[in-house]
Amino acid sequence: MSLPECAAFSPSHLFTFSLLKVVVMKELDLTRGSVTKVLMQFALPFLIANVLQALYGGADLFVVGRYDDAASVAGVAIGSQVMQTITGIILGLTTGTTIIIAMATGAKDGNRAASAIGTSVWLFALTGLTLTAVMVLAHEQIAVMMHTPAEAMADTRHYILICSIGIPFIMGYNVVCGILRGLGDSRSPLYFVGIACVINIAADFVLVGGFGMRAAGAAIATVMSQGISFMAALWLLYRRGFHFDFGRRHIRPNGELSKRILTLGAPIALQDALVNISFLLITVIVNQMGVIASAALGVVEKIIVFAMLPPTAIAAAVATMTAQNYGAGLVLRMRQCLRSGIGMALVFGLAVCIYSQFLPGTLTTIFTNDPAVVSMAAGYLRGYSIDCIMVSFVFCINSYFSGQGNSWFPMVHSMIATFLFRIPLSYIFGLLHPHDLVLMGYAPPLSTMVSLLICFWYLRVNRRKLERMYPIKG
Repeated sequence: MSLPECAAFSPSHLFTFSLLKVVVMKELDLTRGSVTKVLMQFALPFLIANVLQALYGGADLFVVGRYDDAASVAGVAIGSQVMQTITGIILGLTTGTTIIIAMATGAKDGNRAASAIGTSVWLFALTGLTLTAVMVLAHEQIAVMMHTPAEAMADTRHYILICSIGIPFIMGYNVVCGILRGLGDSRSPLYFVGIACVINIAADFVLVGGFGMRAAGAAIATVMSQGISFMAALWLLYRRGFHFDFGRRHIRPNGELSKRILTLGAPIALQDALVNISFLLITVIVNQMGVIASAALGVVEKIIVFAMLPPTAIAAAVATMTAQNYGAGLVLRMRQCLRSGIGMALVFGLAVCIYSQFLPGTLTTIFTNDPAVVSMAAGYLRGYSIDCIMVSFVFCINSYFSGQGNSWFPMVHSMIATFLFRIPLSYIFGLLHPHDLVLMGYAPPLSTMVSLLICFWYLRVNRRKLERMYPIKG
């Protein structure tokens, strides 16, 4: 579509179309070449983008920890947990778009990819507006439901309310990135999140450190960075095009594709939502132990977010690469991708676990200067860090199945591990050791071990199924 044709659109149509003009910086063909090399090439920009995104998320807690008290730290920590749940839902839903586009790309079906892009805009615009309305209206009730300590209640409410206003920016960013990664381009999102990272960190120091706005200032910095990053992405996207035919006829809801996107994305979103809800329930348990324990939990969760970035990025690359090769019928290459992904993730998982066993205090002091919080967080981190090894397997296996269009199995086994093991174990360990979090730190790796055992069993079932359904091609 030419620029004069776009000029005939109304402003709303022009805005919508600008969202869809995707930047094609470098799209990789994930069905060819060395599996390990291609996977690493695709995963690396994803990893850097995730690190930057976590930096601007962790910047809130870092800056607040430097300038404010434990109550403000707890407010940001609790509010971040809530918003992480919303982000997980959004990311899960948009994963359906990534998988559909990746399968279409592997099958060289440009028309289906174009239709999936157009459908996604309508679908996720509605979802984003709905989530925003719900969170804005319910932010106070959510803070109360979290059993937030009284000292941290005001900071928590402010953080959740302000960040909820930025949900449309989170949705827009993830839709764009989902489209890009489905096409084989994991590099462009790196530039978008880089803008957000710089703006958020700078604004945190100005609003929290300079103006003393506490958690509210951190939240404003986050929303500001997300908004500017998303608008920059829109401007860049408008200047680029697709490598396949795309026109106004594709910018409309497609019932079949909407159903397929939701069928793939909803279980992932539900899984992420329920897992994050389990984190919130654990936060509720810990919040009743006092503001020091609440702040310590928040500090360790931020550290774990960073520690999980490599396996998360590698797993996301496994999902997209699996989907493209599944679309092309390359079963052996899919298996090679899974093995390579697990090996790469384990390097990072082992490093984090070993370091955390011997020097946990050097990590917990990054986010707070309070000696009591540092000490309690260090004890919790020793046990929790073992989970970094376990998830190196589980994340990649989940993505392997999701890339084949099977997002229900990852959800089921995650729910079993989370609600039958992690939450009960956290509660029991909290009762056994009510004055510290040392024992509670071992609940995550023990529950993930349950998931891993189920995954190993299902891999055997899946292998036989693939051998029956598809001819083996390298």
